[in-house]
Amino acid sequence: MPSRLKLDFINTCRAAFSLLMLAFIASPSQAIDRVYPMNNASAVSGELTSAGRAGVSVKGGGSTQDFPADQIKKILFEGDPAPLTNGREFALDGQYDQALPLLQSVDLSAIKRDIVKADVLYYQVLCMSELALAGKGDKGAAAKAALDFVSKNSDSWHFYSAAKLLGDLALAMKNYDAALKYYGSLRSAPSVESKIQAVYLTGTTYLAKGDTELAIAEFDKVAGVSVQSVDAAKLQKLAKAGKAVGLARTGKGKEGLELVKTLIQDLNATDVDVAAKIYNAQGASFEAAEDVEGAILAYLHTHLMFSSQASAHAEALTKLIQLWPKVGKPERAAEAKQELQQRYPGLAG
Repeated sequence: MPSRLKLDFINTCRAAFSLLMLAFIASPSQAIDRVYPMNNASAVSGELTSAGRAGVSVKGGGSTQDFPADQIKKILFEGDPAPLTNGREFALDGQYDQALPLLQSVDLSAIKRDIVKADVLYYQVLCMSELALAGKGDKGAAAKAALDFVSKNSDSWHFYSAAKLLGDLALAMKNYDAALKYYGSLRSAPSVESKIQAVYLTGTTYLAKGDTELAIAEFDKVAGVSVQSVDAAKLQKLAKAGKAVGLARTGKGKEGLELVKTLIQDLNATDVDVAAKIYNAQGASFEAAEDVEGAILAYLHTHLMFSSQASAHAEALTKLIQLWPKVGKPERAAEAKQELQQRYPGLAG
């Protein structure tokens, strides 16, 4: 038989353990989330101590790290519903048609944290917008969803990404003033890259609007900045491509084509998104210089080599539909139109 002293000790330990368990139940632990940086560094796990449109802060391992919004690839939240986890991955991989149904199936009422609800809504907006821009959805509906998101989630770390989507949709719908407004909001973003992107996108909007001199001025601003990152360097290349088109439109076709030529010579084979836009810029420069055959060859390059880049590919097909008849090949125009209708039905006229 245990002694009286031993029994008292055991009972005391049991009471203490019960109190600890009650305290644990009464004070639930903080959620442990995982932030994945854009530079493919290892994920950082911990408690999100703050989150806003500028980015998030994560406390873990005795220290706190800050992540600017445009340097975050994704955040995996503790307890994410499976449709969000899978839908997010599909969306980040560009498989928007597979991602959207999953994201729309998420029961928002069952999610307790506002930041997770905002994540679901943002990825829904991303998918709707990208599908619409590729001619596979309603641009007006996507714009409405994006505007609703930014108005209700103005402090989300997705805010500036959603603002850019609004600008992209406005530009696609030829609502140039709205595009300038939304792209202009990126100038308030904390990172240098976002500010440079705002200037570049302003230039592309002016170019589409026909304000060529204003466009060239914006592109020159981007080209003249001292950059320290790969993303900023890409924007400079795109700005130079935009300037080349502007030069050709103002009667300086030879100068514009020389600029594009240097960009093509310096192309990185892995930068397919940049390459597609540069070859389209070459096509536009040849067009402006009234060299139809040169324009066709440039747009064909995009069509044959970079068809994975939906926006640039659709632009190239649209141009080929217009250009093939000018060299006596209407059947090739018909082929291009058929492919445009099949791959980007909402963009085919």
